Amino acid sequence: MKFSLAQLKQHRYPVEFFAKLHDWRDNPDLLRRTLRDSMPGQILVCGLASPIIGALVVLLHHAILLAHTVTFGTDENQHLSSATNISSVRLLLVPALGGLLLGLITLTTNHLKAREIVDPIEANAVHGGRLSLFGSARLIGASFLSNMFGSSVGMEAAYTQMGSGIFSTIGKLLHLRRDDMRIFVAAGAAAAIGAAFNAPLAGAFYGFELILGAYTISAISQVAAAALFGTLAAQLLTKGEPIFALPLESVSLPDWYYLLFLLQGIGAALVGTITMMAVTRCEHITHRLKIPTWLRPAIGGLLLGMIAMAYPQVLGSGQGAINEHLHESWPMLAVAILLLAKIAGSALSIGSGFRGGLFSSSLLIGCLFGQLFGLTVGHFLPQGQENLEIFMLVGMGGVAASIVGAPVTIVLLILEMTGSFPAATSVLMGVLVASAITRHYFGYSFSTWRFHLRGLRISGAHDIGWIQELTVASLMRTDVHTVSDSVTYETLLPLIEARSSKRVYVADAQGTFLGRIDKKELHAASEKNLLTAGALAKLPDQFLLPHQNIKQALQLFAQWETEQLPVVESEHSALVIGYVSESYGLRRYTQELEAHNLAQFGTASPKTT
Repeated sequence: MKFSLAQLKQHRYPVEFFAKLHDWRDNPDLLRRTLRDSMPGQILVCGLASPIIGALVVLLHHAILLAHTVTFGTDENQHLSSATNISSVRLLLVPALGGLLLGLITLTTNHLKAREIVDPIEANAVHGGRLSLFGSARLIGASFLSNMFGSSVGMEAAYTQMGSGIFSTIGKLLHLRRDDMRIFVAAGAAAAIGAAFNAPLAGAFYGFELILGAYTISAISQVAAAALFGTLAAQLLTKGEPIFALPLESVSLPDWYYLLFLLQGIGAALVGTITMMAVTRCEHITHRLKIPTWLRPAIGGLLLGMIAMAYPQVLGSGQGAINEHLHESWPMLAVAILLLAKIAGSALSIGSGFRGGLFSSSLLIGCLFGQLFGLTVGHFLPQGQENLEIFMLVGMGGVAASIVGAPVTIVLLILEMTGSFPAATSVLMGVLVASAITRHYFGYSFSTWRFHLRGLRISGAHDIGWIQELTVASLMRTDVHTVSDSVTYETLLPLIEARSSKRVYVADAQGTFLGRIDKKELHAASEKNLLTAGALAKLPDQFLLPHQNIKQALQLFAQWETEQLPVVESEHSALVIGYVSESYGLRRYTQELEAHNLAQFGTASPKTT
């Protein structure tokens, strides 16, 4: 039955809906506020934007495959790490020439003083979910070129940067609040990973674990919707198969096998840590040899090409090689050498300046480690050879969890790849052990380790940026009164008695801070008639600076055991511009902390924007 527009408008809810449409059309700001203040509105935005991310991921993936047909002469739709028909000349020269091109581009951007690229984790931890779309495009371009010329890394970093960058831009257009911006960044990354691996659950938890830093009720709908619709869009454009297909008909393992998986998890943590340290070692060597920054990728590419001449599987992200090893058995010695070659290739690629991520590479490294572990077990136990696939899956999960730092994501990825709960349970043992050991003894995932090397104290995507933004400048009162250092005791005493403050700040004729005078010390001073404010002033080095954050300020209050501190203009100019009290700083810190905790658990929204 069809209804006319006039008939629909006779009913209450259609009339209200049409009225809203009319208001939104005439007032875009009203639409923006409606979407910003409404969780269903935000879910709608995530659901509409995520298919774009999914389509772009598919486009980039096929663009890389097409680029490899030009640079390496591979067959169409063939993964680089599984290609066997590449000439030795291409294997040696293409990575080196690509590294030279990337280095020259880096030299140009440095000459133009381009800003440092902020990734989604740093954006959520420090910048309140704000990402530069131009900076994201730079990273995507650099990652594309790196992968195009065979660097031993994956495109996942580019995918997540693209998804998070687009969602962050949408959030800025909608003027989303800080916590909602962070959720949008996580949703964009979730859509990208879900589309890249055809694994919506893994994509959603990647957003929670790695990009948002927490699983919260207030974020689940937006992130899950983005991961789901991003994956569905990718499925519509492809065959819809998992990127690493390994259907297991039935898995039956004795309970004591979990002891083997525990041992494998310990080995996976060791392999993952060695891989991360190898990247840093390569960087240190290039710095020590004083190789120009623009030349480092070319040298790294040349060394990578030399490895690839013997083991071409080290090139690219390793997706093709993973599928080969999951379905074929290799001799133990060949697997061991290829494992070392892949670790070296990934370390050389990132350590020399190629851009990309270690997600897919860690899966290949883990697959090779698992195969080596299973072959070793097979020498002592006949069942080891029969369950080689399970050992490879546990190796993939353990090493990836150690390097990536997202254990639940990895377990769900294996579950969506295989459709086998027993296999996922086996992987869970290895993942838990590898993740716990890496966190306890090494303390970092690959992304947070890189932040540590840059001097950023970021242990994850938990929001610490609000502390950085709550500065002394935003807390201080400007109605500060100073007295001249030449004021005599007789003049100073009635002046300080008339004020409610327990202390007074002393400055010279130029306004430079010279110290403070406490009321108690003023009364206890001897030879009072001969004293001036300058002579009575104490502790000239105890002051705050405008750029210091609330945490630093509170630490100084505790260290100096005082209730109030002056604020001076800068380290080089001690001009007194205000003061901050410890009680007010504590109250503001507590208010902000409570607001963010409430927002995290979905019970309230913080008032800060």
